[in-house]
Amino acid sequence: MKTALVTGSAGFIGFFVCRRLLQDGFRVIGLDAMTDYYDVSLKERRHQMLMQHESFTPICDRVEAPGLLMDLFAEHRPDVVVHLAAQAGVRYSIENPRSYLESNITGTFELLEAARAYPPAHMLLASTSSAYGANTEMPYRETDKADHQMSFYAATKKATENMAHSYAHLYGLPVTMFRFFTVYGPWGRPDMALFKFTKAILNGEPIDVYNHGDMKRDFTYIEDLAEAIRRLIDAPPVRPENAEVRDGDSLSPVAPWRIVNIGNSNSVLLTDYIEAIETATGKTAERNLMPMQAGDVPATWADASLLQSLTGYRPATTVQEGVARFVAWYKDYYQA
Repeated sequence: MKTALVTGSAGFIGFFVCRRLLQDGFRVIGLDAMTDYYDVSLKERRHQMLMQHESFTPICDRVEAPGLLMDLFAEHRPDVVVHLAAQAGVRYSIENPRSYLESNITGTFELLEAARAYPPAHMLLASTSSAYGANTEMPYRETDKADHQMSFYAATKKATENMAHSYAHLYGLPVTMFRFFTVYGPWGRPDMALFKFTKAILNGEPIDVYNHGDMKRDFTYIEDLAEAIRRLIDAPPVRPENAEVRDGDSLSPVAPWRIVNIGNSNSVLLTDYIEAIETATGKTAERNLMPMQAGDVPATWADASLLQSLTGYRPATTVQEGVARFVAWYKDYYQA
């Protein structure tokens, strides 16, 4: 039985990744700080569900706690690490940037130091489509330059990509950085648009629609993301011989390190997304049209061809399917 360490295991993505790994027979060590960035009871419920599996071990603490990860690596010697723990949210990074520095930068440093001492077979670290920043050429490809992040959140995630590359080069640690695109679905985060829109529409309240609805996102269904991560585990990068990298591959010429997009390869208008929620709820939204928010980008769109070439898999759940599943979950969970 292989051991996987998943940080951020009570989070939205972490919960689904842990569940997917447990289904495949992994022993999973789940680390989460249960921070109050959003409703802690939602995180606790996710962990309770995971704890029904005898192969799941929950640990409540912060990734940035000095020595914590070193001790966990020494005790459990994980074969695989999926690092999802982070302070999330573009807008909150404007209000409270220090929390991003501590969780995203310091937490990742602690992880890399532990991996240096007790090397796993593969580490997969979460980045974000926000790393593409001011890029306007789409779809986004992993080989595109990404030098102009537009929020501190995105800047910290880009920094973790660079930090992980240096450790991969120096110590031969196989690292896959995955950039995900607007993940949504059941058990999602209450600060995300789908959650807020569904709650407001069902309650007959107006929704805030930024940039007057003229925004596009590559919406990625949560189970598609978890499946992609599971498959990437079995495709660790290998340092190339003679620094030769095939066209279209983001593999580093000097390290066993690469970036992989995980997206639906389809950029959807925000107004179409809202219409899918209206269809699923059977109610019409009252729209409060707003200007673009600071740090936000008008569009995202993933080229997922590298993911497909590495794993044979590409996310395909439509917005209509995914939103309907979320609304059904929301109504059941909150008895709406």
